[in-house]
Amino acid sequence: MSETEAARGPLAGLVVIEMGTLIAGPFCGQILGDFGAEVIKIEDPRKGDPMRQWGRSLPKGLSPWWPVIGRNKKSVGLDLRTPEGQEIARALIAGADVVVENFRPGAMEKWGLSYEALSAQNPRLIMARVSGFGQTGPYAQRAGYGLIGEAMGGLRYVTGEPDRPPARVGISIGDSLAAMHAAMGVLMALHHRDRTGRGQVIDAALYESVLAVMENLVTEYDLTGYVRERSGSVLPGIAPSNAYPCAGGELILIGGNGDTVFARLTEAMGRPDLRTDPRFADHAGRGKHQAELDAIIAEWTGGQALPDLLALLEEKGVPASRMFRAPDMLEDPQYRAREAIVETPHPVFGQVKMQNVFPKLSDTPGRVRWPGPELGQHTDEVLAERAGCTAERLAELRRKGVV
Repeated sequence: MSETEAARGPLAGLVVIEMGTLIAGPFCGQILGDFGAEVIKIEDPRKGDPMRQWGRSLPKGLSPWWPVIGRNKKSVGLDLRTPEGQEIARALIAGADVVVENFRPGAMEKWGLSYEALSAQNPRLIMARVSGFGQTGPYAQRAGYGLIGEAMGGLRYVTGEPDRPPARVGISIGDSLAAMHAAMGVLMALHHRDRTGRGQVIDAALYESVLAVMENLVTEYDLTGYVRERSGSVLPGIAPSNAYPCAGGELILIGGNGDTVFARLTEAMGRPDLRTDPRFADHAGRGKHQAELDAIIAEWTGGQALPDLLALLEEKGVPASRMFRAPDMLEDPQYRAREAIVETPHPVFGQVKMQNVFPKLSDTPGRVRWPGPELGQHTDEVLAERAGCTAERLAELRRKGVV
C-alpha cells in the first residue's frame, strides 16, 4: 500500500451525505469522516447546524464544539424545505454511498427523500437513520433527545448517589452511543453491499443504543427480580474499587478487587493482615464487607499525597489513576506518546486542540484533516461538481435563498 493511499484513510472514496443536526447524526458523520470518507454536510443556509452556536463559552464568538463535530466535513448550505433544495439533494444522493439523517421520523418522506424513492434511483444507497425511538412503534413520532433515550434505556436511573435523584453522566452519552451504533451499522451494511450490490436502512434508536450497553440489567431482573439501583462511585459487590481521598483534597481511583491484585495492594499498604482477614480473604467476602474495606483504604490514602500514592501503586502493580480533567490530559505523557490530543490549524482560533481519531489502525489510520468548516464553505464546489449546477444556476439559487 502506498503512503498516499494509507494517508487517505480506510474509507477513502466513500461519499456520505450528512443531513442531521446537533450530535446524534453529526457524530456518526464525524466518525466516518475521521477515517477518510468524503462527508458532505447539508445545513440550513441561514443558520447552519445549532452546534455552531452551542457551548458553555464562545471564544471569539464561535462555539468550541463545532471544530470537533464538524471536522473533516464539507459544508453545503441547502434549504431542504424547498422543492429546489429537495431536487438538489436527490442529485447529490444519486452519486453517494451513504445518507446520515436524524430528523424526526417522517421528515425525509415529507420532503420526497424516503429511502424507497432514493434507493430506486440509487440501489446501492445506505441510509443511517438516527432517532429517539426508532422509525416504527407507538413512540416513533415523539420528540426524543439524548436525555430521553438515556432515561428510557435505563442509564439515568442507575447513575448517581443512592440518596439523591438520578444524575447526568456529564456528556451527551445517549446521542454519542446512537451515533456510534449508526456508524457501526454503516460499516456492516457496506460489507453486505460488497457481497450483494444492495444498500439498506440502518435504524438506530437512542433508547436502544443506551439499552445495548446496560450489561445484565434486564436479565438479572428477569432471573432474580433484582432491580439495579444507584450506587454512586462503587460497584456493589466488587471491592475494593472506588475513589479514595488523598492529602490536599485530591482523589485517587483504585481497582484492587482481584485476589492477586488485592494482595499487592495490601503489600503497598503495609497491611498483609488484610489478606488473611476472614472478611476480606476472598472476592465474595470483600464484596460483602465493602464499606468496611473502603474505610480502611480511605484512612490509608487520606494521609498521603496523590503523586506519591500513584508512584507506589504503579510500583506494586495495582491499577490506580488520578481523576483526569482537560489540563491533566494535555500534560500527561501517555496522551502525548500516543498523540491522543492533536492540534489543527483554524482560521479564527489559529490553532485548536482536540481529541484525535480512534481507534488507531496500523496501516490506514484516520486523521483530522481540517476543523469544522464555515457555513456553506463548500456549497459552490460541491453543487458544481456533484449536482451539475452552473455559476448562473448557483446565483439564481442564492437569490431565492435555497443555498
